[in-house]
Formats: sequence, structure tokens, C-alpha cells
Amino acid sequence: MVGERQSVKGLPFSYSTRTTVGMSDLITGPAILFAPANRREIIPKAAARADMVILDLEDGAGDVDRATAYANIAESGLDPKHTIVRVVGPDDPHFADDVDFVRSTDYTLVMVPKVTTGIPEALAGLKVIAMIETPQAVLNVAQIAAHEDVVGMFWGAEDLTHLLGGTHSRFLADEPGTGSYRDTMRLTRALMHIHARANGKFTIDAVHADFTDVAGHFHEAADAARSGFAASACIHPKQVDTVRRAYRPEAEQLDWARRVVAEAENFPGAFKLDGQMIDEPLIAQARMIISRQPA
Repeated sequence: MVGERQSVKGLPFSYSTRTTVGMSDLITGPAILFAPANRREIIPKAAARADMVILDLEDGAGDVDRATAYANIAESGLDPKHTIVRVVGPDDPHFADDVDFVRSTDYTLVMVPKVTTGIPEALAGLKVIAMIETPQAVLNVAQIAAHEDVVGMFWGAEDLTHLLGGTHSRFLADEPGTGSYRDTMRLTRALMHIHARANGKFTIDAVHADFTDVAGHFHEAADAARSGFAASACIHPKQVDTVRRAYRPEAEQLDWARRVVAEAENFPGAFKLDGQMIDEPLIAQARMIISRQPA
């Protein structure tokens, strides 16, 4: 579980393989796919394709008929261990109904968009993935990350851009840095990740909206994996394999990591390998790389 402390040979007790790696028992794989709750036929296809599914009652579902969406979720038969339900934000008139509905099911992992200053008491006891996508949430990210009901964090670039008065979250073709996030988005992503990890919570990276941009998506997901995110969200089934490939260590990285961990068994402190001095942080990073390799 998040924050689980384990004694690892060659590392001081203060290191935790779970906390350091950035993973959580609540996240069962790196590719998490959104499925609109009003599209009954899509839900099982999404579950079959991705590592986890977000059953979406917010943006992805549009102006959804609540009764239909609730029935689709309740009758989906999805494994709660691989399922997240995204409710609407606290200021939405359907928020209370969405939360009450989730409590009537076996699903306990809930994604909550558009939080601002904290986590509503209505969510007490549920496992909350707080979305950082409002300017207020960015300012209060430390408080949100520390909340006892928050187990993880996710962020949204497009809502944040709109609420900041902007028009594009990324640089366009007529600007330097084409395709990459603007500074406000990069700052939000970094702050969320740092505060979440400081509190032993996992992080999920934002969607890459252009699902035809395979190369750009791969580079972004690889950065997320190597930065310590537990997963990346997907909005199209075609993105699942790209995310899995990005989170899977390359053969050369995996070979280096395995040799580092093996050699660490023979030394109480720093040692030299392939002309590189290896100390405790690099040993920990090697263990992170190994942990990313699928079983």
C-alpha cells in the first residue's frame, strides 16, 4: 500500500520501495482508459483493453441521463480493483447524487474533478483521486494532497487553461516548443507530483488529447514514468499500447538496473560499475526501473 515501509538490503530503512517507486496497490497498471458512463457498449471493451477503467460521469459523458449512467455502471460487472468512477465536481448540482450512487456500489476509488480549497466531507471514507485543474486547486495543492481521504492525484490541462483565461494548453506550430505544455501547465504538473509524493500518494498524468500523435504521446508518457508517475490516462484505446510501451523499461535500462541491484549485494556503501559511481539514490532508482517491468 502507499507509504508501506520495507527494509531493503543495501538501503537504509528510511527508503520505502512503494513510496520511492511512486506506485500503489490501488493502481494495477500504467494505462488507464476513460469510458463514458452513458455508453454501455464501450465499458466492457475499455475494461478488456486497458489496465484500469475510469467510468466517467463528467466531461466524457456530456449531459448524461443519470439513471441510465448509474444503471450502466451498476450492471457493468467490472472488478472494483481495476475501476475508478469519476463523479462531477463539488459545485455541480449532480455531485451529491453521484457520490450517493457510488456508495451504493462496490466501487470505492473515486476521481473528483474541479476541487478548489479541499475535499468535501461528503466523500469521507471513499478513496479519492483529487483532480488539480482549477487555479484554486493549484494554490491549495499542499492541503489537498495531505487530506486523509486523498489516495492519489490527477491533473487536467484543458480546464485549467480555460479557467486561467487561456486558449491553448500547449505551444502551437507558430511558437517555439511546438506540442509541449506551456509553463503554467508544466508548473501545475510538477507541483501536483511533488506534493502528492511528499504525502505518499500516487499520481496519474493527464491525457494526451491528440491520439494520432503517437510519438509525442510516447515521449510524454515516458517522461511521466521516469519522473515517478504511477500511470497515464488515455482517452482512446489506441493510446493504451503506447503508454504501456513508455512505462516498460528498455532492455538496456533493465540490464543496468539488474546489475546495479545484484552488485549492491556485495557492497555496504558506494561502488563502481561501468565507470560510474553507484550510491544509495542510484540503487533506489535501479529498483524503480525493475519494478516497472511487467511480471
